Amino acid sequence: MTTERYVLLGLAPAKAPWFAALAQWATSATIAAEFIKCVSADEVRSRLASGRPHSALLVDAGSPSLDRDVIDAARGVLTPVIAVRDSRSPAFSVADLGIAAELPADFGRDELLDVLTAHCQMIGRGDRLPPGLGEVAAPLWLGQLFSVCGPGGTGASTLAVALAQGLGADARNGRRVVLADLALRADQAMLHDARDLGPGVQELVDAHRLGRPGPDDVWQVTFDVPRRGYRLLLGLRRPDAWSALRPRAIDASLVGLRRSFQVVVADVTGDVEGEAEGGSVDVEERNHLARSAVLQSSVVVAVGAPGMKGIHSLAGLVRSLTGIGVSAARIVPVVNRSPRNPRGRAELARGLAALLAQSESGAALAGPVHVPERKLEDFLRDCNPLPAAVVDPLVRAVRAVSERQADAAPAQAGASLITPGSLGSWSESAEYEAGS
Repeated sequence: MTTERYVLLGLAPAKAPWFAALAQWATSATIAAEFIKCVSADEVRSRLASGRPHSALLVDAGSPSLDRDVIDAARGVLTPVIAVRDSRSPAFSVADLGIAAELPADFGRDELLDVLTAHCQMIGRGDRLPPGLGEVAAPLWLGQLFSVCGPGGTGASTLAVALAQGLGADARNGRRVVLADLALRADQAMLHDARDLGPGVQELVDAHRLGRPGPDDVWQVTFDVPRRGYRLLLGLRRPDAWSALRPRAIDASLVGLRRSFQVVVADVTGDVEGEAEGGSVDVEERNHLARSAVLQSSVVVAVGAPGMKGIHSLAGLVRSLTGIGVSAARIVPVVNRSPRNPRGRAELARGLAALLAQSESGAALAGPVHVPERKLEDFLRDCNPLPAAVVDPLVRAVRAVSERQADAAPAQAGASLITPGSLGSWSESAEYEAGS
């Protein structure tokens, strides 16, 4: 007699009909299964993290607890997710979310067993793992992502505007550049005189909680800034709104932006501390917008101010970035409102190098880019293009680092674009003549 059985986790409202039916089948041994009821996503995560193997997680598709984070937690411990949906459940892509299978809300015993047999394993033997639960293939093409961050008061948000403007003026980007305000204290709405707050990052992340909006849908939550040549994604309406954003949905939103635009410039908070650095999951989730952006960016612009305190803060920011896994080769240090005197600039560069000398951060870090002091209040108030003295040094440095990163990247297997005519030509007659 076999001792193997399915160990099933269930997440649904307590009065869901299928919840009660499945519990009855398990209790009466109608199916060889152990059914564990969960009424919250936190309980599901605790069960999954306990180390005990589970055959599957059945989730009511109408439950507000169903999102990418719950699915990712299950997939992380090789537990297939099965969605139970009815006509009132929200529409979402099963393949995109990584859900193994679907069941109707009025499923019967045989339907359940067919799905379990196809996608799950009975518990009791340790020599087999559930069938492939690999990540969904990444999109074939993603736009470039550049992040701009810095301590408060350094002008990082203004330099993010300058970078987006400079890249938006490049005809190669086809006016498909977006400035995304991902900072906890979002200032881009103020800098762009956006008095009537419309959709922004909160709506974008919510749309990616269970779905994958197309480029047209993502485009609709951004606003055109015609004088500067880019579009704008507004940020959080309040700093504490981060608590409503789930980490996996944030990651999917960044991918959605990169699928929709040629270039994404992210204005992020300079605080990237996570659980490993501070011992708090809440701190990591609070900083997830910034952490996710800088880790995915091909170039990270770290902004500091001149003077002793400004250079000290810039060195600390660089150490924080490298501490979470951002390579020094991808970091562009910038001294905003830098003095025009070459000697003063050289002293600032030497001070930054000295502060980083005792850490790995200084090994491959390029010298700082100096952005001169300019009065920008009138430009920002009237939403006019920023002066070239602010834009050009930043754009040149970011392009140079981006090109170096592209040259150093290993070739990836897979499909690639081919220029028409580059492969030559072939015909049967030519082959025949060559062989005769």
